[in-house]
Amino acid sequence: MPEVIDLSAYGPDFVTDPHPYYAKLRAHGPVHRVRIPEGMEVWLVVGYDEARAALADARLAKDWTRSGAPLLGPEGDVEWQLMNLLDADQPQHTRLRKLVAREFTTRRVEALRPRVQQITDDLLDAMLAAPDGRADLVEALAFPLPMTVICELLGVPDIERESFRAWSNELVSPTGPEASAAAAREMAAYLDGLIEAKRRTPGEDLLSALVRTSDEDGDQLSRQELLGMAFLLLVAGHETTVNLIANGTRALLRHPAQLAALRADLSLLDNAVEEMLRYDGPVENATWRFTTEPVEIGGTVLPAGEIVLVGLAAAGRDSERFTAPDAFDITRETRGHMAFGHGIHFCLGAPLARMEGRVAVRTLLERCPELALDTENDRLTWRPGMTIRGPQHLPVRWR
Repeated sequence: MPEVIDLSAYGPDFVTDPHPYYAKLRAHGPVHRVRIPEGMEVWLVVGYDEARAALADARLAKDWTRSGAPLLGPEGDVEWQLMNLLDADQPQHTRLRKLVAREFTTRRVEALRPRVQQITDDLLDAMLAAPDGRADLVEALAFPLPMTVICELLGVPDIERESFRAWSNELVSPTGPEASAAAAREMAAYLDGLIEAKRRTPGEDLLSALVRTSDEDGDQLSRQELLGMAFLLLVAGHETTVNLIANGTRALLRHPAQLAALRADLSLLDNAVEEMLRYDGPVENATWRFTTEPVEIGGTVLPAGEIVLVGLAAAGRDSERFTAPDAFDITRETRGHMAFGHGIHFCLGAPLARMEGRVAVRTLLERCPELALDTENDRLTWRPGMTIRGPQHLPVRWR
């Protein structure tokens, strides 16, 4: 085994800005054995080509039962969370995605655009009414917009959203094993009740559709699969977009020339959102994979039964793929970034996240011509963990 690099030794600077540390690792090779802040030793892929190959390699499994690795916590607390397409391999992945993908067509996403615009306008009405001209953009827009959209899409009652936010935050950015286990139990109980309510009284929402959906062979989602899919859709349906909006807005406000260029030519918006995703995307590292046999990545052989983290943030800053990767440039060629993954696990909700991000950024710029950060960068606090990347709060002002 190679030397183990302890990422926790980098301290809070690593959480605030991991990109320089990933660059140092990449200078010594595309794959490293590291100890993550949670204390486990894993393999971390930091090179673009190697990350792209790893994401498409079937020998890097997502199904825990094939991995030989221990589950993270008591089996009863996590088993249902793994019964979704993100944690499935072929052929189970194809089966689950087939049952769900029909509810995420381009037509359905585009049909949501007027509602997304209305929600954005309402949220900004409330934000701009602040007498001091200041707000936390995460609380005012970045969180409530995607959370409202995904909750309406799945049919989640308004009164439960704050509880769900607390559970979701704990599960994707855990603060400790006991808190994470408690969040899993509470979320499972809530989702179970919600699913049973949809069985009794189905509506026109996505969760009702998943309860009753079947393919031509009559295949349906089991109870645990419904729990797992509801968990994935609700969590992934808002977590990524929250941090796309927060990280992207922060990047714009820290680069005045790019902000001015976008204000002057909003036809650059689509590409600007792609650059936001490449430069400081919402998912720092893809969810864990496991070697089912010895696998060579970037000249390093990873033994069977090992945990592998594929660095999406690191790949987006690889100078072998992107010129001047640490520069935020909304006019650059962004094709090939992997903010939404690659291969069969490419994010199902990417079109929805992109649409919400574009609506949010455009409307924010149009309605807040004097928008600026209201804090020094080193005063921001960041989400813990190595999966989701984003500030817990983003203070802004517009006067």
